[in-house]
Amino acid sequence: MGQQGRRGRPIARERRHTLYFLAETRAVAAVFLDTEVDMSAVLAHRDRQRAAGRRYSIVTYVLSAAARELARHPAANAVARGRARPRVRRQPAVDVKLTLDRMLGGQRVVLSAVLPGADRASLARLQEQVDHYTAGDPDRMPEFAGVRLLHRLPWLVGRWAFAREVRSLDRRSRRFGTLAVTSLGHRPVDGFHSQGGTTVTLGVGRVVDRAVVRAGQVAVAPVMRLNLAFDHRVIDGAQAADLLADIRDALQRGPDRPAGSATADGQASRPVPPGLAAAQLTAAPHAAAPPAASAPAAPSDMDAHDRA
Repeated sequence: MGQQGRRGRPIARERRHTLYFLAETRAVAAVFLDTEVDMSAVLAHRDRQRAAGRRYSIVTYVLSAAARELARHPAANAVARGRARPRVRRQPAVDVKLTLDRMLGGQRVVLSAVLPGADRASLARLQEQVDHYTAGDPDRMPEFAGVRLLHRLPWLVGRWAFAREVRSLDRRSRRFGTLAVTSLGHRPVDGFHSQGGTTVTLGVGRVVDRAVVRAGQVAVAPVMRLNLAFDHRVIDGAQAADLLADIRDALQRGPDRPAGSATADGQASRPVPPGLAAAQLTAAPHAAAPPAASAPAAPSDMDAHDRA
């Protein structure tokens, strides 16, 4: 076995931006929550829009609902930096970082893009931005020129340049956003916890038929696991729980219903314990059809639920 076999090989240059990011965000004090969301209203809205010739990915619905709800929780819409004496600043708008599973320089890597002012953007505008990043070529897109430059720099110079770029709270917000959304819903993953270097990070799992209770009756509904990581330096668990509950409620209402209205069927849904579900589901009506599949798209976390 040669020297390289004994000592391994350097990690690919195309992964350096990920390593720099991980080193820079070690100070985040991440705590994790999760919930389940009845996606019946979202899927019904998506079916109506598809019939009208408009396509929306599941993650775009999550982006929209989460950004609007985060704007109602200003303490969580903040950017922070530092360990011994961390500093935090609330932001006037919600800038959402989305993660992308793409090929760059022949390597499969995670890239990210920040969508500024997502709380004020329409669903259609958010989908346009998602499509732009999922359809473009990262080897050529100007938005990823800085990442490509980092890969060409010597290791220590690249790490210094990355740290310098996100040192100030202004630049940190532009690079990281205040909310990160990442999805593995295109694979058989129910849920996962990710820390995106932001005060709030959402991990989106697959949409799958599960047992729920509606008006005291067991039914079947398309359910999505939604995970939330929050930075304990900035907010506490009760605040994070309120935010997660509000995002869940917004998704269960659907984009056509304002805050305070009932869910799509007029009743709240809650998951059924597995043992109870097995005993009761044989007589339960099917509450909603599973999400329709569409044609495969470019590999990306952002259009994951449309690649089923």
